Amino acid sequence: MERGDMYAFFKSHKGKVIGVLAGLLFGILVLMVGFWRSVFLAICMGVGYFVGSLYDGSSKLRTFFKKFSDTM
Repeated sequence: MERGDMYAFFKSHKGKVIGVLAGLLFGILVLMVGFWRSVFLAICMGVGYFVGSLYDGSSKLRTFFKKFSDTM
């Protein structure tokens, strides 16, 4: 498989590739440090992503939470 073909594959299946890599990483973490520590790490990463996106001024995340809070 050539580099251009691999790039086209990853571009057309971006979500699937990221999902598989995230699942692989989580599986390795569970095997190395345990389930609950891995869950805690995933939560910390999510909070870090959220804070970082607020710092960057990401409007997508703010819009999502605003819509979510408006429906409740």
